[in-house]
Amino acid sequence: MSSPPASMTRPAQRRASFGRAPCRVLRSVFGPVIDTRDRMQRWWEARLPVTDTLTLTQRNVYILPTRPGLMLGITLVVLLVGSINYQLNLGYLLTFLLAGSAAVGMHVCHATLRGLTLILMPPAPQFAGSSATFSVTLNNTRRSVRHGIGLAVLDTTHSDHWSWTDVPAQGTCTVQVAFRPERRGLHRVPPLTAETRFPLGTFRVWTVWRPAAQVLVYPQPEPHPPPLPAGEPRAGGVAANRVQNSGEFEGVRAYRRGDPLKLVVWKKAAKSQELVSRDTLQAQRLELWLDASRTEVADPEERLSRLAAWVLQADKLGQDYGLRLGNQQIAPGTGEAHKRRCLEALALC
Repeated sequence: MSSPPASMTRPAQRRASFGRAPCRVLRSVFGPVIDTRDRMQRWWEARLPVTDTLTLTQRNVYILPTRPGLMLGITLVVLLVGSINYQLNLGYLLTFLLAGSAAVGMHVCHATLRGLTLILMPPAPQFAGSSATFSVTLNNTRRSVRHGIGLAVLDTTHSDHWSWTDVPAQGTCTVQVAFRPERRGLHRVPPLTAETRFPLGTFRVWTVWRPAAQVLVYPQPEPHPPPLPAGEPRAGGVAANRVQNSGEFEGVRAYRRGDPLKLVVWKKAAKSQELVSRDTLQAQRLELWLDASRTEVADPEERLSRLAAWVLQADKLGQDYGLRLGNQQIAPGTGEAHKRRCLEALALC
């Protein structure tokens, strides 16, 4: 904890110290309790099976009253005590009617999740820092609709973003669940939770699910990367032309019918109002290599971020490009498969 600045007056220092004192007291009192709770939750989650298909049964569905449910219970106790003291027959009727409704709602709420099957679809690769979404299919074999079922990533900070749905009778539905991966690499899908409070909201029925699937997280691309590096002469030949700083070859020609759109130099076409294409003969003399040593960045993660941005930029321009990462080298190529291979190498290096 940093000390107050010297320019702060003594009354201000006393007020600042008074404001920080309760925080330190609360942290010292409740800190061990919070740590113990987190350790117990991690121990409990580690005992759960790891699977991409989960069928909810009596063993993995849990139920507890909500705050409105607790208030309803206290109200029922007060009504029962008042009815006994004053011998109110209508009070007995109201008390047992509400208690019976709560008991029926408890069984309906538990049956809403029990028997449901959750299936996780393989998640697609994502970039670090962006929301990664994956699909969960809910399969209902019962002859009645299941209402008010929510899914979310299990978050200890209680900032879950829920996706709610109704599952049709003897049918399926798909729910999109999102989370934000902060680091690149291959990560296991975080634990998920499903819950319902249907029909009265007096009970919360939930389950915790540990999927076995993994999601590949690419490095976060640099927002404003520098131009692509200059092309290198191919082995066995001499390049007759240079490469501009924009990463585009200088050699261009008039557009010919049948030229692929990826060869069109749109920037030059916008300036000259005429379609021009890259000279494929010159492209054969130069090779574009995205080399980690040419990024001019010291931090390893920032270097990977710049390489990821260059991969996306070269793919958008339709240029053949290769990737060098230390001892790993990917030969020049183009297309969606080549781009994914380069990004995967950046994510796992």
